[in-house]
Amino acid sequence: MPETSRRGLLFGTAAVSAGALLTACTSNEPKKSETAATNQPAADDKPGKPVTIGYAGPQADHGWLNAINVNAKSRAEKYSEVTLEITEGSNDTAAQIGQVKTLINKKVDVLVILPADGKALTQVGLEAMRAGIPVVNLDRIFASPQAYRCWVGGDNYGMGLNAGHYIGEQLKDKPNAKVVELAGIDNLELTKQRSQGFADALKNYSNIKLVARQAADFTVESGQAKMAQLLQAQKQFDALWNHDDDQGVGALRAIQQAGRDEFMMVGGAGAKSAMDAIKAGNSVLKATVLYPPTMAASAIDLARALGQGKGVGGLAEMEIPTSLTLYSAVVTKENVDQYLPTGFS
Repeated sequence: MPETSRRGLLFGTAAVSAGALLTACTSNEPKKSETAATNQPAADDKPGKPVTIGYAGPQADHGWLNAINVNAKSRAEKYSEVTLEITEGSNDTAAQIGQVKTLINKKVDVLVILPADGKALTQVGLEAMRAGIPVVNLDRIFASPQAYRCWVGGDNYGMGLNAGHYIGEQLKDKPNAKVVELAGIDNLELTKQRSQGFADALKNYSNIKLVARQAADFTVESGQAKMAQLLQAQKQFDALWNHDDDQGVGALRAIQQAGRDEFMMVGGAGAKSAMDAIKAGNSVLKATVLYPPTMAASAIDLARALGQGKGVGGLAEMEIPTSLTLYSAVVTKENVDQYLPTGFS
């Protein structure tokens, strides 16, 4: 899997270490104390101490979730000293709890867990930590910070914020601009965060009004059905933000069937199909806001560093961070080639 610039920054080939600052003694004054320095090694590509990483991921019933599992496996294969004990992905909390308990009993060195339900799996995360197995909590966060050593995931609020700013900049000179939103599943906290970020961004543009919003279910079928309803209700608007590129496939179908093209569309997550459409420039889809599945590869990197007692390249601290929130970049025709390798099917 290609390196991204983000991981290149985080996991460089050497740690940033401060050299000791020695002060020359020119009089009888006592020597000044040495400046604090760290010689903690950083994780790099060279094989280190063998590490067994237990991985409990999701059921791959969605393009993004499948990409999460693929990224984790591919990243682990890069390291000859890493053994990945991988469970059969599950969206059933009881089944996943059982899988994690099995990994704990196997005494893996580190655990990477993307929980089907963060709250429901908090107890088993605590159990692992108490057993001396550090946990890297991937994306869906546990209810207690004691249940993980490190959290790495996407920025749902930032995703909405960046989508809103992109649309706002495109429409800032258009009087009485109208925007519609095709959200995800409304009872999920991530959907609320994405919508809040979008709403907050639009507050910066007094000429733009959100005139309609529909919630879909992250599926092609729901995207098509809900988009058809939006199109029927709104005879004219200037921009659409769709939270998810999978449901966006259905939304594009509904748009094409309706023969509408007076607006631009911004997607979400970073599917390869969306990036291909953006590059082709032959549809209303002009951009997508990333929610990068490469976070699973970063989780493996962090787990490896934990297992080997190493830090993170590019940071002076001896330990890996407690949390790492990824950036939701906006992919457009101008930069799509840079992000295409990370696009998921």
